[in-house]
Amino acid sequence: MATIEMTADNFRDIIDNNDIVLIDFWASWCGPCQSFAPVFEEASGKYDDIVFAKVDTEAQNELAAQFQVRSIPTLAMLREQILIFSQAGALPASALDQLIEQARALDMDKVRADIQAQQQQG
Repeated sequence: MATIEMTADNFRDIIDNNDIVLIDFWASWCGPCQSFAPVFEEASGKYDDIVFAKVDTEAQNELAAQFQVRSIPTLAMLREQILIFSQAGALPASALDQLIEQARALDMDKVRADIQAQQQQG
C-alpha cells in the first residue's frame, strides 16, 4: 500500500477505519525527513494491513500540534485509535520493522485496561 497524505480533514476517517496507522510527520525543508522518506515508503509496500500516512507539518500545523510534534521527523503509531508510540527521529528499516511487529503483538485489551486503571488513579 502506498503512503497517503493525512490532513485535518481526513484524519478522523483514517484513524476510525483502520486498525494500525503509522504517521510520519515531516517537512519539505527537513533533510532527515527526506532521508527517512524512502524507508517509510518501502515499509508501506511490505505491510498491507497497516496504513502509512504522511503529515506535512507546514501545511497541517494543527494536526502536528495535536500530536505534540516538536521536532521532525516524528513517527506516531495508533492501534485501535490509541496512541501506542510517538518518537522524534528517523528509524532505520530494521527498527521500523521491529516497531511494527511489536505493535501487532500488543494485547489491546490489556492496553485499554492499563489506560483505564491510570485514569482512575489520576
